[in-house]
Amino acid sequence: MSRLTIPAADATLPAAQPLLDAVKAQLGSVPNLFRLVGSSPAALEGFLSLSGALGRTLDMKTRNRIALTTAQVNGCDYCLSAHSYLGTNLAKLDDAEIAANRQGHSADPRADAALVFARKVAEARGKVSAQDLAAVRMAGHTDAQIVEIVANVALNVLTNLINNVAETDIDFPVVRAAEAA
Repeated sequence: MSRLTIPAADATLPAAQPLLDAVKAQLGSVPNLFRLVGSSPAALEGFLSLSGALGRTLDMKTRNRIALTTAQVNGCDYCLSAHSYLGTNLAKLDDAEIAANRQGHSADPRADAALVFARKVAEARGKVSAQDLAAVRMAGHTDAQIVEIVANVALNVLTNLINNVAETDIDFPVVRAAEAA
């Protein structure tokens, strides 16, 4: 059971309701993470704004891969579960790719460089080496894309921390960080 209250759909704060309605229109339902963050309309607005802006960066597969890598680094079962489901059903990643993504790798060389870098960003809290930057650049990523990789890691760290603090009830097929990828 979640350690923070996840508001019921009919108990949402009025200021959060239009935002949650938009989530429902996009996803078909309102996952527990969004209802939990919606307990603070300001936090929900900020999260959705950053998420929406970053949704126009990189590509869906790369963003989902970064989410899986970051969730594994931070031991976030909720985010691993959500992004494994989304990776399979929306980004069309296969099981082997999802397992590799959880470890900060990909079968695609360019995506692999992005994930190796994303994992280092998450683990080192941004204090990456010049060699780390050179490697991601050699794979063809521009400085703008490097900023976007870092921003996607940061967005996922936010949700990882919220879910780890709350121990949010998982409303996707469950994937555990402690289980081998």
